[in-house]
Amino acid sequence: MFNLGHQRETPVVDTLPEQGRMFTLMRTILAVMCFNLLSHTASAQDHAEVERQFQAWLQDVIWPKAQAKGVSRETMEQAFAGVTLNWKLPDLVPPGQKTKTPKTQKQAEFGSPGRYFNAGSVQGATAVGRKMATRHSATLASVERETGVPGRIVLAIWGRESGYGQVPIRHDAFRVLSTKAFMSTRAEYFTGELIAALQIAESGYLPARGMKSSWAGALGQPQFMPSNFLTYARDGNGDGRADIWGSPADTIASIGHYLDQHGWVSNRDWGFEVSVPANVSCSLEGPDQGRPIHKWEEMGIRRVSGRPFPAHERDGEGFLMMPAGRHGPAFLVTPNFYVLKEYNKSDLYALFVGHVGDRIQYGVGDFAGQWGKVGGLYRSDVAIMQRALEELGHDVGGADGLPGFKTRRSIGRWQQSLGLAPTCFPDAGMKADLVP
Repeated sequence: MFNLGHQRETPVVDTLPEQGRMFTLMRTILAVMCFNLLSHTASAQDHAEVERQFQAWLQDVIWPKAQAKGVSRETMEQAFAGVTLNWKLPDLVPPGQKTKTPKTQKQAEFGSPGRYFNAGSVQGATAVGRKMATRHSATLASVERETGVPGRIVLAIWGRESGYGQVPIRHDAFRVLSTKAFMSTRAEYFTGELIAALQIAESGYLPARGMKSSWAGALGQPQFMPSNFLTYARDGNGDGRADIWGSPADTIASIGHYLDQHGWVSNRDWGFEVSVPANVSCSLEGPDQGRPIHKWEEMGIRRVSGRPFPAHERDGEGFLMMPAGRHGPAFLVTPNFYVLKEYNKSDLYALFVGHVGDRIQYGVGDFAGQWGKVGGLYRSDVAIMQRALEELGHDVGGADGLPGFKTRRSIGRWQQSLGLAPTCFPDAGMKADLVP
Protein backbone atom coordinates (compact mmCIF):
# COMPACT_ATOMS: atom_id res chain seq x y z
CA MET A 1 0.00 0.00 0.00
CA PHE A 2 2.83 2.42 0.81
CA ASN A 3 5.28 1.52 -2.01
CA LEU A 4 6.31 5.02 -3.14
CA GLY A 5 8.15 3.61 -6.16
CA HIS A 6 4.94 2.26 -7.61
CA GLN A 7 4.03 4.17 -10.82
CA ARG A 8 0.68 5.99 -10.62
CA GLU A 9 -1.13 8.31 -12.99
CA THR A 10 -2.15 10.62 -10.13
CA PRO A 11 -0.08 13.88 -10.14
CA VAL A 12 2.53 14.16 -7.40
CA VAL A 13 0.90 17.28 -5.98
CA ASP A 14 -2.22 15.21 -5.11
CA THR A 15 -0.36 12.06 -3.97
CA LEU A 16 1.69 13.60 -1.14
CA PRO A 17 -1.28 14.85 0.90
CA GLU A 18 -2.98 11.44 0.50
CA GLN A 19 0.19 9.68 1.69
CA GLY A 20 0.35 12.04 4.65
CA ARG A 21 -3.23 11.26 5.59
CA MET A 22 -2.54 7.53 5.37
CA PHE A 23 0.55 7.82 7.60
CA THR A 24 -1.46 9.89 10.09
CA LEU A 25 -4.19 7.24 10.10
CA MET A 26 -1.62 4.52 10.68
CA ARG A 27 -0.05 6.45 13.56
CA THR A 28 -3.51 6.87 15.12
CA ILE A 29 -4.27 3.16 14.77
CA LEU A 30 -0.90 2.22 16.26
CA ALA A 31 -1.42 4.65 19.13
CA VAL A 32 -4.82 3.15 19.90
CA MET A 33 -3.36 -0.34 19.72
CA CYS A 34 -0.56 0.61 22.07
CA PHE A 35 -2.99 2.26 24.47
CA ASN A 36 -5.23 -0.82 24.47
CA LEU A 37 -2.21 -3.06 24.98
CA LEU A 38 -0.96 -0.93 27.87
CA SER A 39 -4.46 -0.80 29.36
CA HIS A 40 -4.79 -4.54 29.06
CA THR A 41 -1.39 -5.03 30.63
CA ALA A 42 -2.26 -2.63 33.45
CA SER A 43 -5.60 -4.39 33.94
CA ALA A 44 -3.87 -7.77 34.04
CA GLN A 45 -1.38 -6.42 36.56
CA ASP A 46 -4.24 -5.00 38.67
CA HIS A 47 -6.07 -8.32 38.54
CA ALA A 48 -2.92 -10.19 39.49
CA GLU A 49 -2.44 -7.93 42.52
CA VAL A 50 -6.06 -8.35 43.59
CA GLU A 51 -5.72 -12.12 43.18
CA ARG A 52 -2.72 -12.04 45.52
CA GLN A 53 -4.76 -10.06 48.04
CA PHE A 54 -7.58 -12.56 47.66
CA GLN A 55 -5.37 -15.53 48.45
CA ALA A 56 -3.98 -13.75 51.49
CA TRP A 57 -7.52 -12.86 52.61
CA LEU A 58 -8.58 -16.50 52.42
CA GLN A 59 -5.82 -17.43 54.82
CA ASP A 60 -5.89 -14.39 57.11
CA VAL A 61 -9.64 -13.78 57.37
CA ILE A 62 -11.64 -16.78 56.18
CA TRP A 63 -9.54 -19.57 57.66
CA PRO A 64 -9.80 -18.34 61.28
CA LYS A 65 -13.58 -17.89 60.90
CA ALA A 66 -13.95 -21.34 59.36
CA GLN A 67 -11.74 -22.98 61.98
CA ALA A 68 -13.88 -21.46 64.73
CA LYS A 69 -16.90 -23.21 63.16
CA GLY A 70 -15.19 -26.60 63.19
CA VAL A 71 -13.86 -26.65 59.63
CA SER A 72 -10.65 -28.64 59.22
CA ARG A 73 -7.57 -27.47 57.38
CA GLU A 74 -8.03 -30.33 54.92
CA THR A 75 -11.54 -29.17 54.01
CA MET A 76 -10.33 -25.59 53.64
CA GLU A 77 -7.57 -26.63 51.26
CA GLN A 78 -9.87 -28.86 49.23
CA ALA A 79 -12.49 -26.13 48.91
CA PHE A 80 -10.08 -23.57 47.51
CA ALA A 81 -7.74 -25.76 45.50
CA GLY A 82 -7.18 -23.85 42.26
CA VAL A 83 -9.90 -21.29 43.06
CA THR A 84 -9.45 -17.80 41.63
CA LEU A 85 -11.74 -14.80 41.57
CA ASN A 86 -14.66 -14.82 39.13
CA TRP A 87 -14.44 -11.35 37.60
CA LYS A 88 -17.63 -11.86 35.56
CA LEU A 89 -20.00 -11.80 38.52
CA PRO A 90 -22.19 -8.70 39.03
CA ASP A 91 -21.88 -6.08 41.77
CA LEU A 92 -18.14 -6.49 42.34
CA VAL A 93 -16.11 -3.78 44.04
CA PRO A 94 -12.37 -4.61 43.84
CA PRO A 95 -10.18 -3.36 46.69
CA GLY A 96 -9.44 0.35 46.39
CA GLN A 97 -12.41 1.08 44.16
CA LYS A 98 -15.62 2.83 45.12
CA THR A 99 -19.08 1.52 44.33
CA LYS A 100 -20.18 3.02 41.05
CA THR A 101 -23.74 4.22 40.64
CA PRO A 102 -24.59 5.04 37.03
CA LYS A 103 -26.32 8.39 36.56
CA THR A 104 -28.59 7.00 33.89
CA GLN A 105 -29.46 3.57 32.62
CA LYS A 106 -29.20 2.55 29.01
CA GLN A 107 -31.73 -0.29 29.06
CA ALA A 108 -35.20 -0.75 30.50
CA GLU A 109 -34.90 -2.84 33.65
CA PHE A 110 -38.47 -4.04 33.89
CA GLY A 111 -41.50 -4.40 31.68
CA SER A 112 -45.07 -5.39 32.25
CA PRO A 113 -45.44 -7.81 35.16
CA GLY A 114 -47.29 -10.02 32.71
CA ARG A 115 -43.99 -10.97 31.09
CA TYR A 116 -43.18 -13.00 34.20
CA PHE A 117 -46.07 -15.30 33.26
CA ASN A 118 -45.11 -16.03 29.68
CA ALA A 119 -46.89 -19.06 28.26
CA GLY A 120 -43.75 -21.15 27.85
CA SER A 121 -42.71 -20.85 31.49
CA VAL A 122 -46.18 -21.39 32.93
CA GLN A 123 -47.18 -24.26 30.66
CA GLY A 124 -43.82 -25.98 30.92
CA ALA A 125 -43.77 -25.82 34.72
CA THR A 126 -47.34 -27.11 34.77
CA ALA A 127 -46.86 -30.01 32.37
CA VAL A 128 -43.70 -31.34 34.01
CA GLY A 129 -45.16 -30.64 37.44
CA ARG A 130 -48.08 -32.98 36.76
CA LYS A 131 -45.68 -35.75 35.83
CA MET A 132 -43.68 -35.14 38.98
CA ALA A 133 -46.86 -35.16 41.06
CA THR A 134 -47.51 -38.71 39.89
CA ARG A 135 -43.92 -39.87 40.13
CA HIS A 136 -43.36 -38.53 43.64
CA SER A 137 -46.90 -38.80 45.01
CA ALA A 138 -45.89 -40.78 48.12
CA THR A 139 -43.18 -38.32 49.13
CA LEU A 140 -45.39 -35.31 48.46
CA ALA A 141 -48.21 -36.80 50.53
CA SER A 142 -45.83 -37.56 53.39
CA VAL A 143 -44.42 -34.04 53.41
CA GLU A 144 -47.92 -32.54 53.27
CA ARG A 145 -49.00 -34.61 56.27
CA GLU A 146 -45.91 -33.59 58.21
CA THR A 147 -45.80 -29.87 57.36
CA GLY A 148 -49.26 -28.92 56.11
CA VAL A 149 -47.71 -27.52 52.93
CA PRO A 150 -49.65 -28.71 49.84
CA GLY A 151 -47.68 -30.85 47.43
CA ARG A 152 -48.68 -28.62 44.52
CA ILE A 153 -46.94 -25.65 46.17
CA VAL A 154 -43.75 -27.64 46.77
CA LEU A 155 -43.80 -28.77 43.14
CA ALA A 156 -44.25 -25.24 41.81
CA ILE A 157 -41.25 -23.97 43.79
CA TRP A 158 -39.15 -26.91 42.67
CA GLY A 159 -40.11 -26.21 39.07
CA ARG A 160 -39.40 -22.49 39.31
CA GLU A 161 -36.04 -22.90 41.02
CA SER A 162 -34.44 -25.65 38.96
CA GLY A 163 -36.92 -27.00 36.42
CA TYR A 164 -37.54 -30.02 38.67
CA GLY A 165 -33.82 -30.70 38.75
CA GLN A 166 -33.44 -30.57 34.96
CA VAL A 167 -31.64 -27.21 34.79
CA PRO A 168 -27.86 -27.70 35.04
CA ILE A 169 -26.18 -25.97 37.99
CA ARG A 170 -22.67 -25.30 36.76
CA HIS A 171 -20.99 -22.68 38.92
CA ASP A 172 -18.26 -23.55 41.40
CA ALA A 173 -19.90 -22.67 44.71
CA PHE A 174 -16.66 -21.79 46.49
CA ARG A 175 -15.46 -19.60 43.64
CA VAL A 176 -18.77 -17.70 43.54
CA LEU A 177 -19.12 -17.29 47.29
CA SER A 178 -15.51 -16.35 47.93
CA THR A 179 -15.51 -13.79 45.10
CA LYS A 180 -18.64 -12.15 46.45
CA ALA A 181 -17.38 -12.32 50.03
CA PHE A 182 -14.09 -10.71 49.05
CA MET A 183 -15.31 -7.93 46.76
CA SER A 184 -19.04 -7.45 46.39
CA THR A 185 -21.52 -4.86 47.59
CA ARG A 186 -22.78 -7.44 50.13
CA ALA A 187 -19.44 -8.77 51.31
CA GLU A 188 -20.49 -9.35 54.92
CA TYR A 189 -23.52 -11.40 53.93
CA PHE A 190 -21.54 -13.57 51.51
CA THR A 191 -18.77 -14.09 54.05
CA GLY A 192 -21.32 -15.75 56.31
CA GLU A 193 -22.59 -17.86 53.41
CA LEU A 194 -19.04 -18.87 52.51
CA ILE A 195 -18.39 -20.10 56.05
CA ALA A 196 -21.69 -22.03 55.93
CA ALA A 197 -20.61 -23.67 52.66
CA LEU A 198 -17.37 -24.77 54.32
CA GLN A 199 -19.41 -26.27 57.16
CA ILE A 200 -21.44 -28.23 54.60
CA ALA A 201 -18.25 -29.56 53.03
CA GLU A 202 -16.87 -30.45 56.46
CA SER A 203 -20.01 -32.45 57.21
CA GLY A 204 -19.31 -34.67 54.21
CA TYR A 205 -22.52 -34.11 52.26
CA LEU A 206 -20.43 -34.03 49.10
CA PRO A 207 -16.81 -33.25 48.15
CA ALA A 208 -15.96 -29.56 48.35
CA ARG A 209 -14.83 -29.40 44.74
CA GLY A 210 -18.11 -30.94 43.65
CA MET A 211 -20.33 -28.32 45.27
CA LYS A 212 -22.17 -26.45 42.51
CA SER A 213 -24.28 -23.33 42.79
CA SER A 214 -26.01 -20.61 40.85
CA TRP A 215 -24.14 -17.40 39.98
CA ALA A 216 -25.51 -16.03 43.28
CA GLY A 217 -24.28 -18.96 45.38
CA ALA A 218 -27.59 -20.82 45.78
CA LEU A 219 -27.23 -24.58 46.08
CA GLY A 220 -28.98 -27.57 44.59
CA GLN A 221 -32.45 -28.14 43.22
CA PRO A 222 -34.30 -25.99 45.79
CA GLN A 223 -31.64 -23.25 45.41
CA PHE A 224 -30.92 -22.86 49.12
CA MET A 225 -28.22 -20.48 50.21
CA PRO A 226 -25.67 -22.41 52.33
CA SER A 227 -26.97 -21.08 55.65
CA ASN A 228 -30.48 -22.18 54.67
CA PHE A 229 -29.16 -25.62 53.80
CA LEU A 230 -27.72 -25.97 57.29
CA THR A 231 -31.05 -24.95 58.82
CA TYR A 232 -33.73 -26.38 56.53
CA ALA A 233 -32.35 -29.22 54.39
CA ARG A 234 -34.02 -32.54 55.19
CA ASP A 235 -33.58 -36.23 54.42
CA GLY A 236 -36.67 -37.25 52.48
CA ASN A 237 -35.70 -40.76 51.42
CA GLY A 238 -34.32 -42.08 54.70
CA ASP A 239 -30.73 -42.66 53.62
CA GLY A 240 -29.37 -40.51 56.44
CA ARG A 241 -28.25 -37.49 54.40
CA ALA A 242 -29.88 -34.42 52.86
CA ASP A 243 -28.91 -34.46 49.19
CA ILE A 244 -30.58 -31.47 47.59
CA TRP A 245 -28.38 -31.87 44.52
CA GLY A 246 -29.36 -35.36 43.43
CA SER A 247 -32.38 -36.52 45.43
CA PRO A 248 -35.93 -35.44 44.48
CA ALA A 249 -37.24 -36.78 47.80
CA ASP A 250 -34.74 -34.72 49.79
CA THR A 251 -35.54 -31.67 47.67
CA ILE A 252 -39.29 -32.04 48.26
CA ALA A 253 -38.81 -32.56 52.00
CA SER A 254 -36.48 -29.57 52.27
CA ILE A 255 -38.82 -27.17 50.47
CA GLY A 256 -41.75 -28.30 52.59
CA HIS A 257 -39.75 -27.92 55.80
CA TYR A 258 -38.60 -24.43 54.79
CA LEU A 259 -42.16 -23.21 54.22
CA ASP A 260 -43.39 -24.89 57.39
CA GLN A 261 -40.68 -23.23 59.47
CA HIS A 262 -41.52 -19.85 57.94
CA GLY A 263 -45.12 -20.03 59.10
CA TRP A 264 -47.21 -21.85 56.50
CA VAL A 265 -50.78 -22.02 57.81
CA SER A 266 -52.34 -25.44 57.28
CA ASN A 267 -55.77 -25.61 55.67
CA ARG A 268 -55.52 -22.15 54.13
CA ASP A 269 -54.94 -21.44 50.46
CA TRP A 270 -52.39 -18.96 49.13
CA GLY A 271 -54.97 -16.67 47.49
CA PHE A 272 -57.70 -16.14 44.90
CA GLU A 273 -57.99 -14.06 41.73
CA VAL A 274 -60.71 -11.47 42.25
CA SER A 275 -62.52 -8.58 40.63
CA VAL A 276 -62.14 -5.24 42.40
CA PRO A 277 -64.91 -2.65 41.92
CA ALA A 278 -63.90 0.83 40.84
CA ASN A 279 -64.93 2.26 44.21
CA VAL A 280 -62.38 0.06 46.04
CA SER A 281 -59.03 1.81 45.83
CA CYS A 282 -55.95 -0.08 44.69
CA SER A 283 -54.10 1.88 47.39
CA LEU A 284 -55.57 -0.59 49.92
CA GLU A 285 -52.96 -3.12 48.82
CA GLY A 286 -50.42 -4.56 51.21
CA PRO A 287 -49.76 -7.02 54.04
CA ASP A 288 -50.34 -4.30 56.63
CA GLN A 289 -53.87 -3.53 55.42
CA GLY A 290 -55.49 -6.91 55.90
CA ARG A 291 -59.05 -7.56 56.96
CA PRO A 292 -61.26 -10.67 57.12
CA ILE A 293 -62.15 -11.93 53.68
CA HIS A 294 -65.87 -11.50 54.40
CA LYS A 295 -65.17 -7.77 54.93
CA TRP A 296 -63.63 -7.58 51.45
CA GLU A 297 -66.76 -9.33 50.18
CA GLU A 298 -68.89 -6.64 51.76
CA MET A 299 -66.92 -4.09 49.74
CA GLY A 300 -67.92 -5.87 46.54
CA ILE A 301 -64.83 -7.97 45.86
CA ARG A 302 -65.66 -11.31 44.24
CA ARG A 303 -63.77 -14.33 42.91
CA VAL A 304 -63.43 -14.18 39.13
CA SER A 305 -64.44 -17.85 38.94
CA GLY A 306 -67.90 -16.94 40.20
CA ARG A 307 -67.57 -19.41 43.05
CA PRO A 308 -67.90 -18.14 46.63
CA PHE A 309 -64.89 -17.96 48.89
CA PRO A 310 -64.52 -21.23 50.84
CA ALA A 311 -66.43 -21.07 54.11
CA HIS A 312 -63.34 -21.77 56.19
CA GLU A 313 -61.52 -18.85 54.52
CA ARG A 314 -64.17 -16.16 55.01
CA ASP A 315 -63.23 -15.31 58.60
CA GLY A 316 -59.51 -15.52 57.90
CA GLU A 317 -57.43 -12.46 57.09
CA GLY A 318 -57.01 -11.52 53.45
CA PHE A 319 -54.88 -8.91 51.73
CA LEU A 320 -55.40 -7.06 48.46
CA MET A 321 -52.60 -7.68 45.98
CA MET A 322 -52.49 -5.88 42.60
CA PRO A 323 -49.05 -6.42 41.04
CA ALA A 324 -49.79 -4.14 38.07
CA GLY A 325 -52.17 -1.82 39.86
CA ARG A 326 -55.30 -1.29 37.79
CA HIS A 327 -53.43 -2.56 34.72
CA GLY A 328 -53.63 -6.27 35.52
CA PRO A 329 -55.23 -9.10 37.51
CA ALA A 330 -56.09 -8.56 41.17
CA PHE A 331 -55.94 -11.02 44.05
CA LEU A 332 -56.99 -11.53 47.63
CA VAL A 333 -54.10 -13.38 49.22
CA THR A 334 -53.73 -15.08 52.57
CA PRO A 335 -50.81 -15.05 55.02
CA ASN A 336 -49.44 -18.04 53.10
CA PHE A 337 -48.70 -15.76 50.15
CA TYR A 338 -46.23 -13.90 52.34
CA VAL A 339 -44.69 -17.20 53.44
CA LEU A 340 -43.98 -17.82 49.75
CA LYS A 341 -42.31 -14.42 49.67
CA GLU A 342 -39.91 -15.66 52.36
CA TYR A 343 -38.57 -18.01 49.69
CA ASN A 344 -38.17 -15.17 47.22
CA LYS A 345 -39.06 -11.55 48.05
CA SER A 346 -40.82 -10.94 44.74
CA ASP A 347 -44.61 -10.58 44.59
CA LEU A 348 -44.50 -12.04 41.09
CA TYR A 349 -42.50 -15.06 42.25
CA ALA A 350 -45.04 -15.88 44.94
CA LEU A 351 -47.89 -15.36 42.50
CA PHE A 352 -46.22 -17.61 39.91
CA VAL A 353 -45.78 -20.38 42.48
CA GLY A 354 -49.38 -20.21 43.65
CA HIS A 355 -50.74 -20.07 40.11
CA VAL A 356 -48.64 -22.94 38.75
CA GLY A 357 -49.50 -25.02 41.80
CA ASP A 358 -53.20 -24.49 41.11
CA ARG A 359 -52.72 -25.42 37.46
CA ILE A 360 -50.90 -28.61 38.43
CA GLN A 361 -53.58 -29.83 40.83
CA TYR A 362 -56.82 -28.20 39.71
CA GLY A 363 -56.26 -27.66 36.01
CA VAL A 364 -57.12 -23.96 36.12
CA GLY A 365 -56.36 -21.83 33.11
CA ASP A 366 -54.78 -18.42 32.64
CA PHE A 367 -55.69 -15.46 34.81
CA ALA A 368 -59.01 -13.88 33.91
CA GLY A 369 -57.58 -10.37 34.25
CA GLN A 370 -55.49 -9.08 31.37
CA TRP A 371 -52.03 -7.62 31.84
CA GLY A 372 -51.90 -4.09 30.46
CA LYS A 373 -49.13 -2.63 28.33
CA VAL A 374 -47.24 -1.04 31.18
CA GLY A 375 -43.61 -1.02 32.20
CA GLY A 376 -40.71 -0.47 29.84
CA LEU A 377 -39.38 2.29 32.10
CA TYR A 378 -35.82 2.74 33.26
CA ARG A 379 -35.26 1.81 36.88
CA SER A 380 -33.51 5.15 37.26
CA ASP A 381 -36.73 6.92 36.19
CA VAL A 382 -38.81 4.95 38.68
CA ALA A 383 -36.26 5.76 41.40
CA ILE A 384 -36.67 9.47 40.63
CA MET A 385 -40.43 9.10 41.06
CA GLN A 386 -39.92 7.20 44.30
CA ARG A 387 -37.68 9.92 45.73
CA ALA A 388 -40.25 12.55 44.74
CA LEU A 389 -42.97 10.58 46.52
CA GLU A 390 -40.74 10.27 49.59
CA GLU A 391 -40.35 14.06 49.63
CA LEU A 392 -44.15 14.25 49.70
CA GLY A 393 -44.19 12.04 52.78
CA HIS A 394 -44.94 8.65 51.21
CA ASP A 395 -43.28 5.40 52.29
CA VAL A 396 -42.28 3.74 49.01
CA GLY A 397 -40.13 1.07 50.60
CA GLY A 398 -36.89 2.57 49.33
CA ALA A 399 -35.94 4.24 46.06
CA ASP A 400 -34.68 1.09 44.34
CA GLY A 401 -36.33 1.63 40.97
CA LEU A 402 -38.70 -1.31 41.37
CA PRO A 403 -42.46 -0.84 41.86
CA GLY A 404 -43.16 -2.95 44.94
CA PHE A 405 -46.45 -2.78 46.80
CA LYS A 406 -45.40 0.25 48.86
CA THR A 407 -44.52 2.16 45.73
CA ARG A 408 -47.70 1.06 43.95
CA ARG A 409 -50.02 2.16 46.73
CA SER A 410 -48.06 5.39 47.29
CA ILE A 411 -48.70 6.23 43.64
CA GLY A 412 -52.38 5.52 44.21
CA ARG A 413 -52.55 7.72 47.30
CA TRP A 414 -50.73 10.54 45.47
CA GLN A 415 -53.17 10.25 42.56
CA GLN A 416 -56.12 10.35 44.95
CA SER A 417 -54.71 13.50 46.58
CA LEU A 418 -54.90 15.15 43.17
CA GLY A 419 -58.48 14.01 42.64
CA LEU A 420 -57.45 11.42 40.06
CA ALA A 421 -58.66 7.85 39.76
CA PRO A 422 -55.81 5.78 41.22
CA THR A 423 -53.99 3.34 38.94
CA CYS A 424 -51.23 2.37 41.40
CA PHE A 425 -48.50 1.74 38.85
CA PRO A 426 -45.76 4.00 37.43
CA ASP A 427 -46.01 5.28 33.88
CA ALA A 428 -43.94 7.69 31.81
CA GLY A 429 -46.26 10.63 32.30
CA MET A 430 -45.95 10.57 36.08
CA LYS A 431 -42.32 11.60 36.08
CA ALA A 432 -43.10 15.04 34.68
CA ASP A 433 -45.96 15.50 37.15
CA LEU A 434 -43.91 14.42 40.15
CA VAL A 435 -40.65 16.13 39.15
CA PRO A 436 -41.42 19.52 37.57
